[in-house]
Amino acid sequence: MTSWTPGWGEFPEALLEFWTERHLCSLTTLRPDGRPHVVPVGVALDHEQQCAWVITTGGSRKVRNLLEAGDQGGQVAACAVDGARWSTLEGVGVVVHDPTSVARACERYASRYRVPRVNPERVAIRISVTRFVGSAGLF
Repeated sequence: MTSWTPGWGEFPEALLEFWTERHLCSLTTLRPDGRPHVVPVGVALDHEQQCAWVITTGGSRKVRNLLEAGDQGGQVAACAVDGARWSTLEGVGVVVHDPTSVARACERYASRYRVPRVNPERVAIRISVTRFVGSAGLF
C-alpha cells in the first residue's frame, strides 16, 4: 500500500487514469453512533475545484450521516477496485444543495460514468480529499 497527499497540479498519471476510468466505488460515512455505513456510488474527481463529487438523493442515509456530523461535514472514504489495482480517497464530505454545485457534480459524474437521470431531490456530496491510498503501481 502506498499513500499520497494531493498536490492537484502534481497528480500521479497512473492514479489520475485510474480515477478517470469507469469504476464503481464504495462510499463509507459514519452513522451518529459511530458504525460505518457503506454503499456503492460513483465518485468523480474535479481538478479545477480540487475535490471529488458524489451525487445522491437528499434523504439518503449517507446524506443524513453527513448532515448529522455538523456544518463542517464528516469523515468519508471512497474505494475503487479493479483486480489487483485499487485506490481509496479519504477526506471530509459536505452535503451541498445549491443548483450550481449540484450541476457541477452531475457534469463531473457524466464525464466518468454517464449522464445521470433526472432527480428533483438530488444533492451532491463534495469531498475535500486529504489523501489517496492504493496499490503501489498507481503512485
